[in-house]
Amino acid sequence: MKSPVQTVIIHHTALRYCDSVSQLAHIQHMHMQERGFDDIGYNFLISGDGMVYEGRGWGIVGAHAKEHNFNSVGIAFMGNFNDEMPSSAAQSALLRLLHIGVLHGHVWPNFVLEGHRDVAKTECPGEYLYALLPKLRDQLQNQ
Repeated sequence: MKSPVQTVIIHHTALRYCDSVSQLAHIQHMHMQERGFDDIGYNFLISGDGMVYEGRGWGIVGAHAKEHNFNSVGIAFMGNFNDEMPSSAAQSALLRLLHIGVLHGHVWPNFVLEGHRDVAKTECPGEYLYALLPKLRDQLQNQ
């Protein structure tokens, strides 16, 4: 993938709330066995306790948003955010991760933050997380 990317696409896993590695292993199994991916499709995942897990990482083309994988980073919040808000720890983790991405030249400083539904016909990243994206965009601009 060419760096820096100009777009960050936010997803949710649409599974139950997560703050453990066991759900991460479940997601990896689903992506590899059911979808035929080489590994987890997301570049990063964030659990409810604010832990950031590396999927494909920086600079590797993801498998998270068809037709947008080559010019974006996909970050999935672990949980179903049609039902609840992501934790403040998870929100803070996203801000830190993106700050690091910009500092290390993986993400363009004026990147676009979108929800998966902005680039595909889907409910992802859930109603509550999607509604939170403008606030997160503002926080990123004020860092």
